[in-house]
Amino acid sequence: MDGRTMDKKIILALIFLAAIAASPQAFPNSKEEAIVLTPKPGPEPRINGAKIFGVRPGSPFLFTIPATGDRPMTFAVDGLPAGLIVDPDTGRISGQLDAPGDYVVTFRASNKFGRAERMFKIVCGETLALTPHMGWNSWYVWENHVTDTIMRNAAEAMVSSGMINHGYMYVNIDDCWSVKPGSNDATLQGEARDGKGKINANKRFPDMKAMTDTIHAKGLKAGIYTSPGPTTCAGHVAAYQHEELDVARFVEWGFDFLKYDWCSYDGIAKDKSREELQKPYRLISGILKKQKRDIVLNLCQYGMGNVWEWGREVGGNSWRTAGDLGGSFEGIPMALFRDGFDVYAKNELQKHGGPGAWNDPDYLLLGYLSNWKGRTAPSPLTPNEQYTHVSLWCLLAAPLIFSGDITRLDDFTLSLLTNDEVIEVDQDPFGQPGKRITKDGDLEVWAKAMEDGSLAVGLFNRGNAVSTVTAKWADLGISGKQRVRDLWRQSDVGVFETEFQAAVARHGVVLIRLWPVH
Repeated sequence: MDGRTMDKKIILALIFLAAIAASPQAFPNSKEEAIVLTPKPGPEPRINGAKIFGVRPGSPFLFTIPATGDRPMTFAVDGLPAGLIVDPDTGRISGQLDAPGDYVVTFRASNKFGRAERMFKIVCGETLALTPHMGWNSWYVWENHVTDTIMRNAAEAMVSSGMINHGYMYVNIDDCWSVKPGSNDATLQGEARDGKGKINANKRFPDMKAMTDTIHAKGLKAGIYTSPGPTTCAGHVAAYQHEELDVARFVEWGFDFLKYDWCSYDGIAKDKSREELQKPYRLISGILKKQKRDIVLNLCQYGMGNVWEWGREVGGNSWRTAGDLGGSFEGIPMALFRDGFDVYAKNELQKHGGPGAWNDPDYLLLGYLSNWKGRTAPSPLTPNEQYTHVSLWCLLAAPLIFSGDITRLDDFTLSLLTNDEVIEVDQDPFGQPGKRITKDGDLEVWAKAMEDGSLAVGLFNRGNAVSTVTAKWADLGISGKQRVRDLWRQSDVGVFETEFQAAVARHGVVLIRLWPVH
């Protein structure tokens, strides 16, 4: 099995025992321990995150080189095209590119412990979101209580927690920032639009431009939310019949991301035909393309009309593939398996995602979330289910948008969000979403092809007891000896000839990467 002379049964027994000892364990009605598998970054520089980035000609450019390691750290970029500059202290690249083209540069980072370098491609053209978006969204923790202060604190936490050093970029407001007609809450009242018809924020957001300036000054990007209908899901003023004006306002305020949520457009659409489902998204994407600012567009319409078949065509950079993963706090575990695994596999969504346009199964529901009863509570997902959640999203090449309380990150939650070898699966420049390879009852194997010819493979156990899951080379379409690396532990497992087996905990995963041995 692995080139050594040990008996196969002994090896399997050792793998099983090691998994029992080192993996987070769970049995029905037992409490799991939240075991941190991700090694802490070392003091020496390591450059992380995406290896490619898209920008349109004439748009403001902002990208922060994500690098772990002790500070102070000095940054440089070899081959940086005219129009862009890098801040040597922060690694923040800014400026503007006017000429379309591919610019291959080299990032460099150094501190007293060493140096790191990495190739990076800047693509100046018409396609944004060349890798899945990474960031934070306010909804599943703050829902209708979001404020300017909350957003500023979230941006600060993305920096102070180190998430920015792993590629997280967007700080996104969800619903409830605009005026709410008929509200008895004075902070939500006011003039919905100015004298020119442009949308206003409510009193919880006294100066949107100042807020986005603060976010940008930290090397991050800002996102906003609205609906194509008259009101948002929570009943706040939305964009219907003011689309041009509202986009102009978002550009004026300095936003870089727009979540466009179907909601009240149900009362506008004539029916649920594909033409009607596409209409508001064609309209808004056309308006966005005319702006001298890059705004990534997220279609949020819950998978209606097989949106994955046409989301790219109407200008979406990502599209929700199912309902709200956290629509019910208690229902999150069931939704993870239904809307993550089953919707994706049944509809073969890997055929539709790729650079510039991604399947979006909703946010990462980790850490402290709203329990929809006026309080926050730890995610109802078990530790194993949280490993499964992040692993599957990365294999699917889904956006990694965290929606728990970013200001209260414990070591376990932070370790789930910042494992660079796991994130690398999601951010791979090849951009080929993974797919389910085999299903044997509750046991599943998923795989994602990587740019360097390797395979990322997830061994999942949806059952209620520890089970052995097998990834066979024949099923994966590979042959010969393969070097196997455990991505959560960031450690090599060994060389295997025809298959790899692992004991996988209840509702858990073993995430590996395979390289051919020549």
